[in-house]
Amino acid sequence: MSKMYLLLFSLYWAQGLPVGFMTHALPVILRSQGVSLAHIGGFGLLMAPWAIKVLWAPFIDKFGHTHLGHYRSWILPTQFLTILILIILSFLPIQSLNQPIYLFSFFIALLCMNSIGATQDIATDGLAVTILKSEQQHLGNMFQVIGSRLGFIVGGGAILWAMDWLDWQSTFLILAAIVALNTIPIWRYKEPIHQKSMVINQVQSIVQTEIGIVEKFKSYLDYFFKNEQMRTWFWVLCSIKIIDGLSGPITKPLLVDLGLSLSQIGIYITMLGAFAALCGAGFAGFLLKKIKRDRALLVFAILKLMSLSGFVWLAAMHEQLLPVPPWLIYAINALEDLSSAMLLVIILTLVMHYSRSEHAGTDFTFQVSIMACVSGVLYSISGVIGDYLGYLNFMQLIFMIGLMCLVPIYRWMYYFK
Repeated sequence: MSKMYLLLFSLYWAQGLPVGFMTHALPVILRSQGVSLAHIGGFGLLMAPWAIKVLWAPFIDKFGHTHLGHYRSWILPTQFLTILILIILSFLPIQSLNQPIYLFSFFIALLCMNSIGATQDIATDGLAVTILKSEQQHLGNMFQVIGSRLGFIVGGGAILWAMDWLDWQSTFLILAAIVALNTIPIWRYKEPIHQKSMVINQVQSIVQTEIGIVEKFKSYLDYFFKNEQMRTWFWVLCSIKIIDGLSGPITKPLLVDLGLSLSQIGIYITMLGAFAALCGAGFAGFLLKKIKRDRALLVFAILKLMSLSGFVWLAAMHEQLLPVPPWLIYAINALEDLSSAMLLVIILTLVMHYSRSEHAGTDFTFQVSIMACVSGVLYSISGVIGDYLGYLNFMQLIFMIGLMCLVPIYRWMYYFK
């Protein structure tokens, strides 16, 4: 029993490392090497595989090697490929990232690693669903959250801290070693044989799916537009992550330009922020027992907007060349992480609320993918806008857009039951 939980913990920790690096450490590293906000924003395209992974998820569910284990035959190669890419990245000269050819090579390597990580996530989720019994699911999900959060902390915070006293190559080789260590449990694990339907039935099903795929997709979308409540909820999904998408490539570079070192950002921004996020998630879970879900969404969205005002103030201080005490920067960032976690809890709760039992996985993934696509597209272009407008003007614009994003929530609340 404990070996199964250790297996899930190790898998989610391994795949959380590159995600943590991409979302927390990468913008800081690029900015410290003189990369423009426009180029940093373009790196938002790296998260595209996580938004569109639903496209190849059915393929992974259908095809696998029986001898190695259906999902294990996907997880092992993706783990090894991740290790290989981390080793290759360790030889990339970080001092040359401000040169287009090296920056493009860095982008391609990270895009490959993200695509591999998204594929591993599909297989890992499939394995977890297969091996966890109903009474084990809550513990399995707990180890999943702990593992992925640890991956965020190590890949995002610890790597920044380490880069102040280790060189680039040593840091990435250590990350590769951690992924290799987390490969041992799945390497030694013997996956149970899954029930598979006849090959003929599979082929017939694939042919039928290809013939009616457009009609089926249109029929599926009808669920989200069948009444006013679902239509207003769809627009909430499209707007709720706009602030995150726009501010993503801006806030971390702002901290670099405010004078924080890599170790300060790694420890007091990323790690402290992760702890604040855990507290926020727990606090949101407690509050959801006390207040209705529609009111919780509005309140948490307003708190998120209020925390963003702290970064508007930091941008104003930067523009006026006024010093800001580091502890105040840490506090503003921690409050933003706390409110973001609270908002995420209620969003995912409502996503689950609108997921039909007979289409639970598809409905859940589809709604999350909408938010990821909106956030990813805006992340990619916000760096260009930030370069043009400057920190203060752009942060003020984001705040105003955030106020407008409260309107879809108000409209949805009228129809929520």
